Amino acid sequence: MFKRHLLSSSIAMATVLGGMSGMALAQNSEFDAEVDDTSALEEVVVVGLRASLEKAIDIKREKFQIVDSIVAEDIGKFPDNNVAESLQRVTGVQVTDRGAGEVSGVSIRGLNDVTTTVNGRNIFTASGRYVALQDIPASLLGQVNVYKTRSADLIASGIAGQIDIQTHRPFDFDDSKFVVVSRGIYQEQADSVDPNISALASNRWETSAGDFGALVNVSYARTNFLDEGAKAGAAVPFRAPSDPDAPMERLFSGWQAGTDRGLSFAAGSTLEDGTEYLLGRDAIIQNSYSGERERPAANISLQWAPNDSSEYLFETFYNGYRQESVNNMLLTYTDAWWGVDPADPVVLYEGTNIVKERYVNESNAFTSGDFTKGKTDSFVYALGGKWDVTENLRLESELVYQKSTFESEFLAMQTKRPDNSIPRMYVDFNSGNGIPGLTYLDDPDTADIDESDLTNPALWQMSNLYDTQLENEGDAKSLTFDGEYFVEWGIFDKIEFGLRYDRRTAVESLYTRSAGIGECDTCSFDNYPGLLTSTNNFYDGESDMPGSWAVVDGRWLYAHGDEIRRAYSDSLLTSDEMVLPETFAVDETQVAVYLQTEFSTEIAGRTLDGEVGIRVLDVDTDIEFPDQFNVGEVILANNAVTRFMPSLMVRYHLTEDLIARASYGETLRMPNFVDLNPNITYQADVTNIGYGQASGGNPDLRPTESINIDIALEYYFADASSIHVTWFQRDIEGLVAGFRKRINADNPNDVPDIGFYDYILSQPDNASGGVLKGLELGMTYFPESLPGILDGFGVQASYTILDSGQDVPITDEDGNVIGTDKMSMFGVSDSSYSVVLAYDNYDLDMRLAYVWREDFLYGNEAALFANPLGIYHSPENSLDFQASYDVTDDLVITFDGTNLTEEKQQEYYEYADLYNFGNFKFSRTFALGARYSF
Repeated sequence: MFKRHLLSSSIAMATVLGGMSGMALAQNSEFDAEVDDTSALEEVVVVGLRASLEKAIDIKREKFQIVDSIVAEDIGKFPDNNVAESLQRVTGVQVTDRGAGEVSGVSIRGLNDVTTTVNGRNIFTASGRYVALQDIPASLLGQVNVYKTRSADLIASGIAGQIDIQTHRPFDFDDSKFVVVSRGIYQEQADSVDPNISALASNRWETSAGDFGALVNVSYARTNFLDEGAKAGAAVPFRAPSDPDAPMERLFSGWQAGTDRGLSFAAGSTLEDGTEYLLGRDAIIQNSYSGERERPAANISLQWAPNDSSEYLFETFYNGYRQESVNNMLLTYTDAWWGVDPADPVVLYEGTNIVKERYVNESNAFTSGDFTKGKTDSFVYALGGKWDVTENLRLESELVYQKSTFESEFLAMQTKRPDNSIPRMYVDFNSGNGIPGLTYLDDPDTADIDESDLTNPALWQMSNLYDTQLENEGDAKSLTFDGEYFVEWGIFDKIEFGLRYDRRTAVESLYTRSAGIGECDTCSFDNYPGLLTSTNNFYDGESDMPGSWAVVDGRWLYAHGDEIRRAYSDSLLTSDEMVLPETFAVDETQVAVYLQTEFSTEIAGRTLDGEVGIRVLDVDTDIEFPDQFNVGEVILANNAVTRFMPSLMVRYHLTEDLIARASYGETLRMPNFVDLNPNITYQADVTNIGYGQASGGNPDLRPTESINIDIALEYYFADASSIHVTWFQRDIEGLVAGFRKRINADNPNDVPDIGFYDYILSQPDNASGGVLKGLELGMTYFPESLPGILDGFGVQASYTILDSGQDVPITDEDGNVIGTDKMSMFGVSDSSYSVVLAYDNYDLDMRLAYVWREDFLYGNEAALFANPLGIYHSPENSLDFQASYDVTDDLVITFDGTNLTEEKQQEYYEYADLYNFGNFKFSRTFALGARYSF
């Protein structure tokens, strides 16, 4: 009997990464096959688009878990800028949050609780539990596996699934390899060409001490972006005019106990006291958000195989993030009622009490120039080894150290109009396609000034200053020990076992302070030349809203931050004086052990195989946070969890190419560290609604747990062609929901001190549960023997249907549960699909990809804007194109474009036709690049 040795396994993996010729085992799985030493070997070459899709199909077929993969067509030829963008074409994966020049949100089957690993190592950013996938550049990657089911040997966290990112290693190649990739990416809306470059150098040597290999892979990307958005504000009730002389008085606003779904909008609706009301929006908000982001990254891998039965690895992975951004906002209040002219028309949506259009008199507005600077540095160091101890026993172990830091600075200044200085406006809360319209009108009685010219500095005054600095950091020390023992115990082929030890620490520190204009004696724009600027050509002139307005220059404000701080108040520290107090510190230990076995037998002449196992997880979390009311004192809390999580995966080979699968597993989501902090943070009333906002954590939060069932049927009918269908269900308990109640409290951080004040307090609890079930269909098809130039055409398509529901508690003013509301899970679209038209013919590769997802519940609005509470995203879609041409064997030219149809993204408050909300205009991009290898 012969078990494959470590070195030969490394050679076989060369067929997966890098497009190099390699040796692969011919008949069985390259991951766990047992072969006779006389078995023939065949050469497999993985290059080009079709070959990468074929390799992804092979991975799916051979794994016991339900897995979808993306394999790089060649070194540095991953098809997108980052992992998140590539994943949108994987069956069952949905993306959102396409702002700031990139995709950032990724969900698997509608759930965004995704565990990310790099080469099997769990990674995170700063004090969080997860990493932002967009921080990982695609140029460093060779393969990405999306695990939708989990065996006992995989990390159990992440109820949505696990994304494992695999980087290149020197033993992936036969000898030396050098690759340089450069792309220039044109961001159309920002009118900027940005670089995206990477380089890989790898070599291996045969010496008397064994095989050595060394690889260095570096990447740098810069992105300039410009996003613009326009929102119609929250709906608030006004007293319906009972006679022509009665004012349309605003009655109340914001959160009312038990009204999360909003007040009735039927015509003639009344409040409990019998008052008839109309529903009008309280504001129009315009944002112009621009900035520049840089992402450096690097990977170093050293391998040593002293003999055929042992191998050692040292590896380090770095990813960084730098971003400076400016947000120019204009917020116009549209809820004034005291200046209502009875002769002014109020237009309602037909058959409702919702105001669509009206004149607003004697109102107000403010602008805000916000500057944010963020920085992340994350390092992962790993040292490990693998040993064939005996013919049947293989062991491997790895020691990993991670450290990640995040720093953020935020400085903002508002400008304001003198009280009620906007004489007259006309507002249409939906002037077409969900986009609001707003017209400032000039007062004919003031000939010396034009109130409709929002760029006139004379209309604005310096106002409130907001100053925040944040520092988060986290580290982890991990030890893994895994083994596999080949056996011949009846139907059992192999026993696998392992231990994982993790020690995490996390610290968050925050400084935040605000100051009002009353504290500033020198606050006049005349004293600070360069502070005031103006926007231009908002929304490319495609809306009936002001195209320009005066606003504080965020970059100038940041550059002169200390001068401005001192002008406002001596209590505002300069950047050198700031000492950021800790808001919490966490020390967490996780210990996991697992045992699983693979089995194989025959039923009715066909193979039935699979694996069964159990993973035991013990988590002990110690939390330390400052006592807000006793300076210098700390409060300690503990959160401890032990869970037994079984798993079973069965695969039945109905025919040689038709496979049926069934899977059962249990996964969990640990509470975010920040959610365990019971300190309450208070936010002042900035919109004059009569109360502030408060939020805090809950140290008694339990994990969210899921029981997962999957049943799949897969048909592999050609080398690069397959079709599969999967039914799945997730029963989820302990979903975290926010409990709200009204409190009267004295904010210890008030400057100046305003004493006791009303706040709406929101705190998390495991108060919700739900069920997610659905159906996935996926297909890859390259027709055989197409004539001439048509040879090479293919299609990759997927379609996902989801059905979700969760019970959300409804609370009264005191926070008591008075009922439940049945609603969809956050982030879950009922349906989504992608279609990729592919072409791979000799030197030319092309793909045209279209992705679409149905509208979905994105999240809840802040409690002060809760009529109704739920914010939904309208359907989202994107059309992207990629092409590459092999000029020579070593030189490849690439071209790609994203968001070719210039799609916009929109939001609404639960009822799309009546409660439009956000509208966002994002950029198209076009990129031209070259790849040279030798």
